[in-house]
Amino acid sequence: MQTNLADFIRNTPDGDEADAILRSCVHCGFCTATCPTYQLLGDELDGPRGRIYLIKQVLEGAPVTAKTQQHLDRCLTCRNCETTCPSGVKYSRLVDIGRKVVEQRVTRPFMERMQRLLVRETVSRKALFGTALALGRIARPLLSPALQDKIPLRQSAGAWPTRSHARKMWVLDGCAQPAMAPNINSATARVLDALGVQLLVAPRAGCCGALRHHLNEHEAALDDMRRNIDAWWPALHDGSVEAIVMTASGCGATVKDYGHLLAHDAAYADKAQRVSAATRDLSEILEEFIAVLPTRTRLSERVAYHPPCTLQHGQQIRGKVEAVLRAVGVEVVLCGDSHLCCGSAGSYSLLQPELSVQLRDRKLAHLAETGATTIVSANVGCSAHLQSGTDTPVLHWIELIDRALA
Repeated sequence: MQTNLADFIRNTPDGDEADAILRSCVHCGFCTATCPTYQLLGDELDGPRGRIYLIKQVLEGAPVTAKTQQHLDRCLTCRNCETTCPSGVKYSRLVDIGRKVVEQRVTRPFMERMQRLLVRETVSRKALFGTALALGRIARPLLSPALQDKIPLRQSAGAWPTRSHARKMWVLDGCAQPAMAPNINSATARVLDALGVQLLVAPRAGCCGALRHHLNEHEAALDDMRRNIDAWWPALHDGSVEAIVMTASGCGATVKDYGHLLAHDAAYADKAQRVSAATRDLSEILEEFIAVLPTRTRLSERVAYHPPCTLQHGQQIRGKVEAVLRAVGVEVVLCGDSHLCCGSAGSYSLLQPELSVQLRDRKLAHLAETGATTIVSANVGCSAHLQSGTDTPVLHWIELIDRALA
């Protein structure tokens, strides 16, 4: 694709990156076939190829309208198109650049700005989100059905192991997961404890930065990332902690990208690269223990696994979760459209509820066709979103492993 970037972005880091990405696109349209929003809306501008053209026009100085913003907002950033693309177009990085420019040029309506501010500043702060969720549970009977769907039932965290081991790993506590599903990290700690690994939480680490980044608050997102790097760095640098474990694939995809996102920060570039290199999804950790999983119970049940987009497309990790579950006797099945997004996509389910619910219900229909009695996933947002539309239990897959070891 030929480009002629406007002066405002030419020869800047964003401009150089966008130019290279645009030039790699050959207009083939393979991405369109696997785009969830194009499948729902049938509009070329609501598919990757159409959005690429819109971003190209914006970066070349064309007028920017609210319509342009709407088409970019509707993108889930699921990155299915990146998996499909034969040319290796880094679409997600291009759409981040395009959204940032459009956000600077188009003023959103007041209520929309307030909604995004509320989501950004509440969900990304662990204590504030936990308080808001607790109040929401109390007021649940008074809320509309749509709001009730967004409030997961209270869950016990279970006991965190107290033994010390020579092998130690950090785990990101995150912002929303501790309040929504506290058992995920506790179950992970118990499983790793049984395998001779001590899981630690860095007190100063918090939101991975994904939420602010995808809501176009890029500088604030970078501050989140720097804070996490500062929290992890001393133990990572001296070797007392060997890895950073991610139990939420959305956070994992972001932290693995710290090296790219902070590449132009002289004070943090090298540290960010090291942190990204040390970051591993939980399935990558457990894969090396498959042969020695000390299971006391073989789980002879059939579960449907929903692989999050941030795992299969963002981190390009496939097959590992299924292998670990099968090692403890679980019959794992994938539904017919397992490559497609469930509609959660971080804040997307809050900001684009109509499209999000359509994608959720379509996904649940396919999951029901598997005949599974349980659904498992690898990202708290996906699990909560799917659970809001079904009575079938939706768990993080590590909770099944924890049950097998119990």
